[in-house]
Amino acid sequence: MKISKGLADACLCVLLISFCATSPAPAWPQVGDANAATPIAPVDENKPLIQMAILLDTSGSMSGLIDQARIELWAIVNEFIFARKNGKAPELQVALYEYGKSTLPQKQGFLRRIVPLTTDLDKVSEELFALKTKGGSEYCGWVIKQAAESLQWSDSPDELKVIFIAGNEPFTQGLVDYQKACKQAASRGIIVNTIHCGREQQGISGKWKEGALLADGEFMNIDHNRRVVHIQAPQDNEITQLGTALNETYIPYGAQAEHARVRQAKQDENAAAVAKEAMVQRAVTKSSVHYRNESWDLVDAIANDKLEFEQLKDEELPKKMQKMNTSERKAYVEQKSKHRSEIQEKIQQLNQQRKTYVAEQMQKNQEQHNTLGSAIILAIRRQAVRRNFKFQPAKETEQKPEQTD
Repeated sequence: MKISKGLADACLCVLLISFCATSPAPAWPQVGDANAATPIAPVDENKPLIQMAILLDTSGSMSGLIDQARIELWAIVNEFIFARKNGKAPELQVALYEYGKSTLPQKQGFLRRIVPLTTDLDKVSEELFALKTKGGSEYCGWVIKQAAESLQWSDSPDELKVIFIAGNEPFTQGLVDYQKACKQAASRGIIVNTIHCGREQQGISGKWKEGALLADGEFMNIDHNRRVVHIQAPQDNEITQLGTALNETYIPYGAQAEHARVRQAKQDENAAAVAKEAMVQRAVTKSSVHYRNESWDLVDAIANDKLEFEQLKDEELPKKMQKMNTSERKAYVEQKSKHRSEIQEKIQQLNQQRKTYVAEQMQKNQEQHNTLGSAIILAIRRQAVRRNFKFQPAKETEQKPEQTD
């Protein structure tokens, strides 16, 4: 028996309405089901806070977007080196989600929380380099709802809390209403910025702009296949060499020490392999207050009051330190800390020279960036100012990272 198309469509609508009315709400992905071993960074109450969740479409056509994220993560972080609120440098926490890949569970919205809000930037980089793309359905409303509900956002209305979602399919797909999801995020003081990978008009007609407007955010469009431009500067080689030299100032301790030390070196390698720009920017990040490793580095742990020497067990320390007494251990940590500060200061000085040179070259060549990183940087600077952050001139912020509080 043949059924007319109109009758078939009507029957389908009835079935869908019945399903939505009688079925339980969609099963949201469980908090902590991915990367359960990754600790959520505690908030330093003495610092202003910036929380940023990046939601990336990892469907089949988005390999260019992922490459941009890998290259530009460090440039995004470095925008906050000169940010101050009430004279204090902020604590930066980053979370990472992927959505739209067919290998992810359909009942969980084809999405996955990769990293919760954390200060562990090496972990974020590691996971970006592990991402793979595969065709699927992109449920923007669902992943926004999940990020807004499951991440440990600050309750304070004074902190900067932002979501950046990037993708290329219509914003309207999936069981979760994107309008409700964006409004829900906004009600919690979370700004939702939308980045459409494609032409501006396609993004507007696909409701990407509406999604941003509903959550006090900005709508942007980028060319996700565009290569990130690197303007070679005279300071590049010395900056990258100093960035590598910083690794020798770390003192691994605890059960995860060796894994974390290897991961640090691996992210240097990843940055160097993907683009010169990434390696330079990563070295600059490592010279800033935003690169913190107190969970496995003794220098950071002592400097940030996360650990006392008396708490340390011999087996938790490198073999070289196990034979030292307490005073010798303190002297050794102070030596490494001093050496690190010297290298970090030198990188920051070189970076100021580099920034001036690159700005001049960009103006001369009328160079314009239209990538994920440039979109995030432009939006977050404007939004940080609305939360009373100031981006001070470099000369006003040139100080040792340990002394910014």
